[in-house]
Amino acid sequence: MTVLPLLSLRVGPVAPLGARGTPSGIAKFEVQRAVELSQTGFSGDMQGDTAKHGGPEKAVHHYPHEHYAEWAQDIGQHPLLSSPGAFGENLSTAGLTENDVAIGDVFRLGSAIVEVSQGRQPCWRLNERFGRKTMARDVQSSGRTGWYYRVLQPGNVEPRNGLTLVERSTPEWSIARIWRIFYIDPFNRDELAGIAALDRLASSWRDYAARRLQSGRIEDWAKRLEGHEAAGD
Repeated sequence: MTVLPLLSLRVGPVAPLGARGTPSGIAKFEVQRAVELSQTGFSGDMQGDTAKHGGPEKAVHHYPHEHYAEWAQDIGQHPLLSSPGAFGENLSTAGLTENDVAIGDVFRLGSAIVEVSQGRQPCWRLNERFGRKTMARDVQSSGRTGWYYRVLQPGNVEPRNGLTLVERSTPEWSIARIWRIFYIDPFNRDELAGIAALDRLASSWRDYAARRLQSGRIEDWAKRLEGHEAAGD
């Protein structure tokens, strides 16, 4: 099986972010050693708001490095785009995007086993990190969100390790497809019903789809995207 190399393996402590000094773990730093990966994430990787960030369904964040060139075209040569880590990712690779990865995809990563659990819902911390008021909304509208893994088997991960695809349970349910339903075609009832029934998808995302089917309304994104403290990622 083909191994997709890691361009960067990153963890970060909680540190003040932006003018308000909000506690955040979005600034992650490259590691050159083996790191333990548990069901809640990498050793040494922390979140400022553990109610909204991290946890078993968002243990590892993966962001495609090929998106960086697209962002440079969109917003200019921002200093954060000069190397991996701009989007708070733990894993940076080239050769795998939201179009390729599906819910339930299982990968070997070092001695650990991880499974794709959901896409990322960007939050206002990206606005603070980039110094750009619309960055979270731009990430959401672009579809260049990255995705999260849950950890099926804890283990150790080294920078020289790569991702090896082990199993695909629902390859038709790509991260890009679900993004399109949530944000572009939000009242497609057949697709929402499919998402609500997708058992390998994180339960919070299944709930989004079920609530939208029931209410016929789109949830309010403003708090998450524009900087209120109640927002989450």
